[in-house]
Amino acid sequence: MQQKMVSTTREVKARQVPTGEPKVIPKGEFVNITQDLGGNYTVTFQGNMLRIDGTDADAIGRKPEKLDFEPPADDKISEAQVWEALETIYDPEIPINLVSLGLIYKVVVDRDAATVTIDMTLTAPGCGMGPVLVGDVEYRVSLVPHVQDVKVDLVFDPPWSRDMMSEEAQLEAGVFF
Repeated sequence: MQQKMVSTTREVKARQVPTGEPKVIPKGEFVNITQDLGGNYTVTFQGNMLRIDGTDADAIGRKPEKLDFEPPADDKISEAQVWEALETIYDPEIPINLVSLGLIYKVVVDRDAATVTIDMTLTAPGCGMGPVLVGDVEYRVSLVPHVQDVKVDLVFDPPWSRDMMSEEAQLEAGVFF
């Protein structure tokens, strides 16, 4: 993608790369879109690299990604919807979702406490985008009806390997043998 300078059409939440620290870009500010992989956008603003979630893409003149979940009739969290939300989160360097990459190890839904706990890993323990990916998971899973709290635990045992990827992801990444 060619870099493109745009003006924000509204105030928009973002996360600093690579720390994941929340930031807000005010309305009417110029940002430079440097990457748009996996439905999220990496921009530069005032010398900082920031990540804008695809659900807020309208703030930079792009079509926003819609995450619409039908609220379950029992007013409880749907684990299937949690997995559906996780499948919308893409690795920022490999445009493959975290589930297909095999980075999500475990999802525990506590319907009484309205919380979701997720064990996930990274493609490499020193991955600088870890805090940003954790923020992506927390944000997207929090959009599932009745979720009040999301806890993400980064785990590195077992270590991730490409064998954990789905066959489709291996084909897409060109590592299927």
